[in-house]
Amino acid sequence: MWRYGPKGPALLECGKNQRDYLRRKRMLDMVLSLLALVALSPVLVAISLLIVIDDPRGGPIFCQKRVGKRGRIFQMYKFRTMCVDAEARLKDLTLLNEMNGPVFKMRKDPRITRVGGFLRRTSLDELPQLINVLKGEMSLVGPRPPLPREVARYTRYERRRLSVTPGLTCYWQVRPDRYELSMNEWVELDLMYIQNRCLRLDWQLILQTVGAMVQGSGQ
Repeated sequence: MWRYGPKGPALLECGKNQRDYLRRKRMLDMVLSLLALVALSPVLVAISLLIVIDDPRGGPIFCQKRVGKRGRIFQMYKFRTMCVDAEARLKDLTLLNEMNGPVFKMRKDPRITRVGGFLRRTSLDELPQLINVLKGEMSLVGPRPPLPREVARYTRYERRRLSVTPGLTCYWQVRPDRYELSMNEWVELDLMYIQNRCLRLDWQLILQTVGAMVQGSGQ
């Protein structure tokens, strides 16, 4: 069920089953993100060193403002995969956008560094977001958090994506053809998750994400 407020549609998270699910989902997020951060700490250090060696002009971590549940702004962490002036160069690439709507996506983005290309193919650049998950700003599974400039162009329908906590992975993230999908198809996938989400589905998407990372099918 949806309610309408000043920030658009929001899912009514009520009922005992829904509360139980959200409580268990949060517990799953905390346990898995903490275990992953500890187990992968040598990998995180190694990636950080490779990024700095490849492009010493900037640090290994890229922080960016993203929009979370119900429009809350938070700092999302990623391994830096682009040159340090990537944001300034974006305006020169807008005509090459491969996605319709407010989102900018480009498979052969010239701003991506050599190490960054590998990190994106394997989705290893997303690992620092485990910290966002641990902090409660994100979940392991949920719609990807958009940029404020993207949300400013959202339709009322697209704002439904903001009714739940954003995630590290989602239906769109595990699709090998994700760059072939339109913005409308992306939104439909997110809303399908929101309407059907449960722990079983969350586990399925987590395992599919691990498989996609091993295969290096990201872009």
